[in-house]
Amino acid sequence: MTSPDGRTSGRGASRRRALSARAVFAGPGLLYATLFMTLPLLLILVYSFFTRGRFGGVVWEFTLDNYGRAFEPVYVKVFGTSIAIAAATTVLALLLGYPTAYAITRLSPRWRTVALILVVLPFWTNFLIRTYAWIILLNSEGPVNTALVDLGIIGAPLGLLYTPGAVIVGLLYAYLPLVVLPVYASLERVDRQLVEAASNLGASRTRAFFDVTLPLTLPGAMIGAIFVFVPSLGNFVVPELLGGGKTVMVGNLIRDQFLEARDWPFGSVIALFVVALLVVLFALQAYISRRINGRQVSRA
Repeated sequence: MTSPDGRTSGRGASRRRALSARAVFAGPGLLYATLFMTLPLLLILVYSFFTRGRFGGVVWEFTLDNYGRAFEPVYVKVFGTSIAIAAATTVLALLLGYPTAYAITRLSPRWRTVALILVVLPFWTNFLIRTYAWIILLNSEGPVNTALVDLGIIGAPLGLLYTPGAVIVGLLYAYLPLVVLPVYASLERVDRQLVEAASNLGASRTRAFFDVTLPLTLPGAMIGAIFVFVPSLGNFVVPELLGGGKTVMVGNLIRDQFLEARDWPFGSVIALFVVALLVVLFALQAYISRRINGRQVSRA
């Protein structure tokens, strides 16, 4: 027989082995997150409470003026413009990405793989090159205006470039796959028998989609929306190139504060606001997912 002390020591050894195994597998990821995420966030949090030096940098004099300055009308307008453009990009990405992902799930396995490769194919090309391509497409002598003039739809070239619309198009093109992929993953996990059961009970295909498929894939769609909204909000390359510097977004403001104005404390405050918004969005997504899962369990 094994003594109680032996059982206790055996359980302790098993726990130590389990902890060692977790440390081996999780250690590199935790180390990476600590060095390149946690520590930089703590650094900008510390910077946000101090003062800009006379020639830039940080003077270690405690102040809360940086937070008050962020609510000045000029910066509130930048935030409003950024949120509006990012929200429009996100809505368009969902309207285009969800049907695309749904159509991919209806393909045969062979063509499904081909379609997914085509979705991620733009990521194999440099982001700047893809953005410059849109400058060529949207300028007054580009293919879009030329085609519209040749077809007689317009009489003179339109000013498509250096507008908020051009910025939205560039962001949509850049981040559309970030909606397609999580929605596709959610659709793949939907039990087809549930849809068939809804059809057998008299539901039309449209009603089965809205009552069964859409609620089950809503968490994936929300994740895709966050993946589009947050980088769109913080992007500074697309507004600079396709907006011509006329459309200033939060990403441009943060870059200018760190690299041009050298106002690191104020730039840190703006960056923290973006991080706080990201945390709120993920918390909202987790809350809605729990509500949806709770309803499913209660119905079962």
